Amino acid sequence: MSSPFQANTHLIKASSFLAAIDPDWAQLIKTLGPCQHQAQAEREPYEALVRAVAYQQLHGKAADAILARLLCLFDGQFPQPSQLLATNVDTLRGCGFSGRKIATIYGIAQGVSNGIVPSQIQAAKMTDADLIRQLVTLKGIGQWTVEMLLMFTLDRQDILPADDLGIREGYRRLKSLDAAPASKAMKLFSEAWSPYRTAAAWYLWRVPRHQKQP
Repeated sequence: MSSPFQANTHLIKASSFLAAIDPDWAQLIKTLGPCQHQAQAEREPYEALVRAVAYQQLHGKAADAILARLLCLFDGQFPQPSQLLATNVDTLRGCGFSGRKIATIYGIAQGVSNGIVPSQIQAAKMTDADLIRQLVTLKGIGQWTVEMLLMFTLDRQDILPADDLGIREGYRRLKSLDAAPASKAMKLFSEAWSPYRTAAAWYLWRVPRHQKQP
């Protein structure tokens, strides 16, 4: 795990690198300032995945409320995998989880015991590609969810979720395009942003709404 100083140095380098790509990136970074990406590195991958599932296709405040009700069941502490597996479906529905999300959460909890969901120490030794390949075998877990884990828990610095609508829309505004690029095109564009694609994603999520239009 990197120190705060190392992380800050990396983000400064990332901002400088991206600002040198072209005038559009330079103006965006001038407007937003240095990248402020932060990861919750103290969380285990298991917890991060469960939290990510809660936020799937929901407004942030709604997901926050669901997680708050879940934590209330366990005295404010995030439940261990065995505790989640022992919690019945109706109780989880009472928190606000859908049936599909409950099945996914059970699968994540079971994945800890069968070795599919690694510990933080184990994950640190795995490549981005290996983690994606392993975790998407879990029902209900797609590449986007694993990329959120890589960015916001494992603090990987070269991740660009090409399927993310916010990123694609941000790029559309940045480049004054008529339509957001497809995921495949975003992957190609992002090659020029490596090894700082996580910082690039941070900026693209924040492209001002009043960015000039074609």
